[in-house]
Amino acid sequence: MRKRNNSPTTEHDSGTTDTLLDSDPDLKQRPDRGTGGLAVDGQQGPGGESDMGKPFRRLGVVGKLKRILLWLLVIYVSIPFIVKLCPSIQAKLVFLNFVRLPYFVDLKRPLDQGLNHTHNFYLEPESTLKIGVWHTVPAQMWREAQGKQGEWYNSMFSSTHSVILYLHGNAGTRGGDHRVQLYKVLSSLGYHVVTFDYRGWGDSDGSPSEGGMTSDALFIYDWLKKRLDNKTPLYIWGHSLGTGVATNLVRRLCDRGSPPDALILESPFTNIREEAKSHPFSMVYRYLPGFDWFFLDTITANNIRFASDENVNHISCPVLILHAEDDSVVPFHLGKKLYNMASQSKSLSGHKVQFVPFPSSLGYKHKFIYRSPELPNILSDFLGTAPQQSDDSA
Repeated sequence: MRKRNNSPTTEHDSGTTDTLLDSDPDLKQRPDRGTGGLAVDGQQGPGGESDMGKPFRRLGVVGKLKRILLWLLVIYVSIPFIVKLCPSIQAKLVFLNFVRLPYFVDLKRPLDQGLNHTHNFYLEPESTLKIGVWHTVPAQMWREAQGKQGEWYNSMFSSTHSVILYLHGNAGTRGGDHRVQLYKVLSSLGYHVVTFDYRGWGDSDGSPSEGGMTSDALFIYDWLKKRLDNKTPLYIWGHSLGTGVATNLVRRLCDRGSPPDALILESPFTNIREEAKSHPFSMVYRYLPGFDWFFLDTITANNIRFASDENVNHISCPVLILHAEDDSVVPFHLGKKLYNMASQSKSLSGHKVQFVPFPSSLGYKHKFIYRSPELPNILSDFLGTAPQQSDDSA
């Protein structure tokens, strides 16, 4: 009895369901929610999800990648226009004075950098403008220098030891590690080393500009000359961007008839336009149409030139150029090109002009020439002085 009563009911329910499915085609495409998430074809993906969702997830990832690439393209295209519209950005990229590496260096305490025979002090090239200066005495004097103050350091300029005015490059401060290591080498060779932070760098006041950097260097040079005996040699050493400052300075000195005893250029370039075009940072834009207009003309608009290739035609003192072949910041060929120009300069006729390359195998790159064991002999041969390497440890 129960079978006869249930069969018609079951058939009736089934018929009713078929009628509903036929009347609503959408219901045929929907999975049965009461079967634990089974798809229409009865297949189920991991986690109870249909495999039909996988292609849509893959398309989502591709879409995200496309969106990221689109944003990168927008940024890439926007940067040249931003630089052109805001030339001050390009100036900051040239000077990089806001980059203070290493961080947390107290420039008032050169002793913290291992310079126990160095005096920190401040000078004012202009009213209300203060710049920080370091004076490192020859290593032979390091014991006597312990506990001494500025008056004693000033009195040491009257010694027979030569003086090197060091002009550092962009980024960092006078307390940068590779700079400190060079001071130690030069000090061990018997030189006084005087270095400073241009206006806008380190703990010096003001903001950077090519004219301001050159004026600061001229002020320090004149300050030194007043304290030195006329027979005491004063050399100028520039590194990287500091070579542009150095040639500007020496050109001014030669124009007024008082050239330095020698000019030493470490990792120099010809002019800032050629250096900017060769710098690794410009690689992604170097072949972009309008590169010169977007980037190089913007540098010129900031009155930044550092035209060492022009300056060598107005310099009349011995010139030594040091450059590593594996220098990726200032390419070797720019230093070689500057040397070729200097060797043909009429103003340098009769003066010694020397170029010293350092093979790539040595790994000196842009700022490690101080490591060369040949450096003492190179300097003594060029400057005509006997090496005075100190046996004492400073």
